[in-house]
Amino acid sequence: MKIPKQARCVFRGVIFDVYQWKQRLYDGSTVTFERLKRPDTVQVIATSGKKIFISDEKQPDRPRFFSLFGGRIEVGETPLEAAKREFFEESGMESPDWEFVKYYEPVVKIDWKIHLFIARHCEQKSRQQLEAGERIRVRAVSFQQFFNIVFSSKFRGVEFSYDMLKMRTLQRREFEAFRRHLFDGTVAEYRFLYNVQNKRGG
Repeated sequence: MKIPKQARCVFRGVIFDVYQWKQRLYDGSTVTFERLKRPDTVQVIATSGKKIFISDEKQPDRPRFFSLFGGRIEVGETPLEAAKREFFEESGMESPDWEFVKYYEPVVKIDWKIHLFIARHCEQKSRQQLEAGERIRVRAVSFQQFFNIVFSSKFRGVEFSYDMLKMRTLQRREFEAFRRHLFDGTVAEYRFLYNVQNKRGG
């Protein structure tokens, strides 16, 4: 959720900044509201043939986990540029076929968007270019294996997991269309995952 224009930054951190502002309530009284702001991030569902690539990762402050490829958007980058850069750095792969799916705003009290992309026909182009705090193993899995990982306790990305669960449970037809769409990019008759803001390429 966006920070109001009248808000004042009271603390700047490494990732999070803290903003405060005076907010008038329904009874006429005024209190101080507070919200965090952090850089937006990207996530990439990467495919090639009938395989999906997923990150099997370790970081110094947490146990091993699985996730989509991605990271923070740097100053001056578009979400698509950040998605391509992060995917290349973490996997060493590139894709000629990118599609913006949607964005998540996971926490009401934080000004933060997670931009979700699909990257198809991925090919290995280089070695990984990992940060000192990253250990990433690229795993190629089937759609069923991907589905199982997304719902495992080790998967980091609850917003995407929730969308997959809703599709699988409530919109089975759309779920199957989404599965096909991941691999071939065919225009699918589904909109369950998509924001109104969806457009090709971000």
